[in-house]
Amino acid sequence: MKVVIIGAGFGGIAAAVELLREGLDDVVLLEKADQVGGVWRDNSYPGCACDVPAPLYSYSFALNPEWSRRFPPHEEILAYVRRVADRFGVTERVRFGTEVTGAEWDADAAKWRIAVAEGEVIEADILVPAVGQLSRPSIPSLPGAGRFAGRAVHTAQWDDDIAIDGRRVAVVGTGASAIQLVPAIAGRAAHVTVFQRSAPWTLPKPDRRYGAGRRTAYTKMPQLLRLPRAATWAMTIFTGLAVTGNRPAGAMLRGISTLQRRWQVRDSALRAQVTPDEPMGCKRVLFTSAWLPALAREDVSLVTEKIVEVLPHGIRTADGTVHECDLLVYATGFAATEFLAPMRITGRDGRTLDDEWRDGAYAYLGMAVPGFPNLFLIYGPNTNTGNTSVLYFHEAQARYLARAVRRISEDQRPWEVRRERATTYDGEMQRRLASSVWTGCQSWYRTATGRVVTNWPGMAGEYARRTSRVDDEDYTPITVRNQTSR
Repeated sequence: MKVVIIGAGFGGIAAAVELLREGLDDVVLLEKADQVGGVWRDNSYPGCACDVPAPLYSYSFALNPEWSRRFPPHEEILAYVRRVADRFGVTERVRFGTEVTGAEWDADAAKWRIAVAEGEVIEADILVPAVGQLSRPSIPSLPGAGRFAGRAVHTAQWDDDIAIDGRRVAVVGTGASAIQLVPAIAGRAAHVTVFQRSAPWTLPKPDRRYGAGRRTAYTKMPQLLRLPRAATWAMTIFTGLAVTGNRPAGAMLRGISTLQRRWQVRDSALRAQVTPDEPMGCKRVLFTSAWLPALAREDVSLVTEKIVEVLPHGIRTADGTVHECDLLVYATGFAATEFLAPMRITGRDGRTLDDEWRDGAYAYLGMAVPGFPNLFLIYGPNTNTGNTSVLYFHEAQARYLARAVRRISEDQRPWEVRRERATTYDGEMQRRLASSVWTGCQSWYRTATGRVVTNWPGMAGEYARRTSRVDDEDYTPITVRNQTSR
């Protein structure tokens, strides 16, 4: 069967590798860019690095002995994912410069017809959107933004020619990209002004360099790489318990975070500004040892007043203050709840995913949607993790996908997840999310209808167990209208 994967980031590559290892050879990846890498190709802002330790931010089937440090920088991760794609024969199956605009299920032929921007239509038996939750930058609509006379850029659209030295830089946002960017440019820029909507929870970053001796030992004895991976996994179990409601674990992490603020921020007024007012786990807990000291610098200002408008040479806040700047940086993350947009995916009977997801995205196991035969999402709804490596979820989904495609191939009929199974599963997800730490989170974590559609509510190990086998009872075979044509 022909499998078409949309996207050649970590998720798409994991899916392709598992399909090929399963012996399913007709695999094509469609990638709108000119190289693999996904978010690590697109994000190259100063300070960009992984916030998950490298031993776990690696494929289990391609552990890397060459990491230079526990939390490697952007360029190392991008080089790693490219090597993996080359090593497992994925790169040669990628059609670069091919942007998918939509896909439609052809019931007569029992195939997906995939439309690309150049006007071509590509056929597939199985469609695997692997564009993820972090592919479309979220840029706030600030009044007057179009009047700004300087340069404005999102961290995910960074150019190496952007001048930092001696410039007055405004950074909007205090999430994962901001806590890496600000320490990297503080001291280079004339002044950095950070605009904060809510303070993030932070923990010290236990980073360290890996010496030549360690790297040599890992190269000669690859089995040793399992030890730091296991240790990191154990740590994520603890942090996972902390952010999913375990009181002792949560109290310990909150205590460590509080001590970090007291130690690194001596000014009581600034400390009050950087103290979170939401439960730990509402947003990603950030590992950093440089963020708070950067905010305490004389050439860095933290602004908590609401932005009222953007002026040609600065930003005015609700208190009337104009904060002058030459460069405006949006460190505002991604449109994580807008899955697959702007692609238009049409399933059986002309129903689109936009129709199906009108009240918020959902999918059985985060992968299968009723009414959309032979479609499996990678990094779909409710498969994001706030405490461990998302690659762990990618691999679990890729293994499930390979098994499902094998079964569909043997059955010689399209499969569609049963609506009652998908509905029951989604009800469980929303029930668990509503009764956990997310209850106290602010509205921006949810869709307009109040649903949480991004995060997984439990531990990563539970997700791996639930995706370890394909249950025939979860799916119903679809009768092909023109069976003789097959």
